[in-house]
Amino acid sequence: MRESWKFRIYLAAFGVSLEEIETHGDALLIGRISERIERSARIDKAVVLAMDGVMGPGGKIDREATQVFVPNELVARETAKYDNLLFGASVNPYRPDAIERLEWAHENGAVLVKWLPNIMHMDPGDESIVPFYKRMAELGMPLLSHTGAERSFESAQDELGDPDRLRLPLETGVTVIAAHIAATGRTDGAGNFDRLVAMFASYPNLYADVSSLTQINRLGYLRRALGIPGLAERLVYGSDWPLQFFPLVSPWYHIRHVGIGRARSIGKIDNAWDRDVALKEALGLPRSVLQRSATLLPPKASSR
Repeated sequence: MRESWKFRIYLAAFGVSLEEIETHGDALLIGRISERIERSARIDKAVVLAMDGVMGPGGKIDREATQVFVPNELVARETAKYDNLLFGASVNPYRPDAIERLEWAHENGAVLVKWLPNIMHMDPGDESIVPFYKRMAELGMPLLSHTGAERSFESAQDELGDPDRLRLPLETGVTVIAAHIAATGRTDGAGNFDRLVAMFASYPNLYADVSSLTQINRLGYLRRALGIPGLAERLVYGSDWPLQFFPLVSPWYHIRHVGIGRARSIGKIDNAWDRDVALKEALGLPRSVLQRSATLLPPKASSR
C-alpha cells in the first residue's frame, strides 16, 4: 500500500504527513482520530479498526500478498489511552491460533471483529472456520465484514465480498454487520446489494452499516436502502474514515435530494464527522441509526 499513489492521499485525510509518521510512528494516526472526535459535535466515540493480513503457508502472514496490516496490539494499546476511542480487532480465521487471538482481543477490550475478505483472501463461507464463529458467538463479538466490490486497494478478490458468504456466520449465531450494505459489484448476475437485502428476512442477527454510502461510487444507495420497509431498523452508522474527502465525497453530488441551500451549509461544516452525519441526515437517515451501535456492540462500548 505504501507504494500506491493513494497512500499519501490517505495520510492527508488523517491530517498527517509521511515524515511525521516516520518520526512519531503509527500511533500518531490514532491520536489524530481522537482529536477530531473530541472536536465533533455529533460523534461521541469511534471504533478504530485493526486489519489482519493474508495467511501464507505455515500459518504466517504472506507479506507480499498483504496490502495493509494494522496489528491488534497497536490498536488495543493506543485506543486504551483515549475515552472516545474503542478497539475493533481483526483476526484472520485461517491463523492456526485464530481462536486464541480472538480471545486475547476480547480480553483486551475489542468490541467487534473486522474483516475485509477481498484483500485478506479469506472466505467467510468456509466451513473450516465454524469453530471460530462459534467462539465469536459465545463471546458476543459482532463481525463487521466488508461486502461488495473493493476499490480502495490495488487489487482485490471481489468474489469474497459476496454477501451470501455471510450466511455461515449468521447461521452459527454471530451478529453480522455487512459493511457498506454491499452497494458495489455483482455476483452470479445479481447486484450484491439485492443479494444482501434478500437475506434480512431470514436472519434477525444481520445488520448493515451506512459507511461510504455518500461516496461518488455509491450514489443513491442510502436513499434506496431507506426506502425499503423495515430496513432502517437494521442499519448502523459508519463513517468509512478516512474516505470522506473531496472528490470522493461532496454534498453537491446529492443536490437533487438535499437542495442547493443545504448542500452549501453542509459543505461549510469543518469537522469531517459532523459533515458526514449532516449529509446522511439530509438524505433521510433517522436518528435511531446513529444510536444503534450503542446497543448492538458489547456493553464495554457504551460504558467507556
